[in-house]
Amino acid sequence: MGTIQKRDDNKGRTTYQARVRKTGFPALSKNFDTKADAQQWITEREAEMSRGVFVDTRAADEWTVGRLLARYREEVTPKKKGAEVEGIRIKAMERDRISQFAVAHLTPKAVAEYRDRRIAAGKSGATVNRDLATLHHVLEIARKEWSIGMPNNAVSQVSRAKANPGRTRRLSPEEEQALRAACKATRNGYLEVCITLALETAMRQSEIIGLDWEFIDLDKRVIHLTVTKNGEGRGVPLSSAAVAALKEIDAPMIHGKRHGPVFKGVTASALKQSFAKTVDRAGLVDFRFHDLRHEATSRLFEKQFNPMEVSSVTGHKSLAMLKRYTHLMAADLAKRLG
Repeated sequence: MGTIQKRDDNKGRTTYQARVRKTGFPALSKNFDTKADAQQWITEREAEMSRGVFVDTRAADEWTVGRLLARYREEVTPKKKGAEVEGIRIKAMERDRISQFAVAHLTPKAVAEYRDRRIAAGKSGATVNRDLATLHHVLEIARKEWSIGMPNNAVSQVSRAKANPGRTRRLSPEEEQALRAACKATRNGYLEVCITLALETAMRQSEIIGLDWEFIDLDKRVIHLTVTKNGEGRGVPLSSAAVAALKEIDAPMIHGKRHGPVFKGVTASALKQSFAKTVDRAGLVDFRFHDLRHEATSRLFEKQFNPMEVSSVTGHKSLAMLKRYTHLMAADLAKRLG
């Protein structure tokens, strides 16, 4: 049953404390400026208890989104294969003003404003949607595993950002030559090898820096990827250029075989920063590491591999994901038509 107690403070200000007590539920109380607001709150809470939809949001009043993000980053993120990248993403979210909201007061409007700020800052639709997906999962973990009750997940009620058109940036022969020349001016010795592997195998950045000699057979010219973005392993054939690049790497030998990580100590952020600096030094404009994967895939089609063969190399999970390359197939078909 709900009760209301009138209170006057030392300054003569009147407030009304609403209380709800019902067997099987936690005792609740909240202060209001008016008796009508207090009564409405009691009516709503009692109705929720009667319908079996009551959610205790007291913890959500105490936790901020920033605290949740930090806990998630420390406890959940390290268990993921993309931990480094997700950690960077979450830290950026912690710096945004959305982190200042109490979880109980995080509304769809606040989430939508966060989405729009990210878009206005020049982030792609795909990047913004990854941010929203991460925030959604943080709130779900808090609700289901950390006993931080909330009526609903505010992110679920927000429209996702419009996806940008797929990039079609190609690397010209002159640009590749300039990029390789710039690599030779860097202090590290791994960047050009990474670029060669990306262009020759269409592997993702995470797959390249995660390579281990245990799963590389230079004699049979194949790499066995056990952990990939889509969760399925695959065999990646190696061209003679890729094999030559790998043989240039100094690696510890055990029983006559190379052993350990191929790029020991190289992180995703280190490779990203090194590549960006090298691109600038080479004079390339609007070129990202992931564009190397697109270039490699394009070259496979230009070598007249069919879509099934290409997907087995690149790891694209569905042929629909290769639609952007159909213009290359059309050009080849036109030549064959005569």
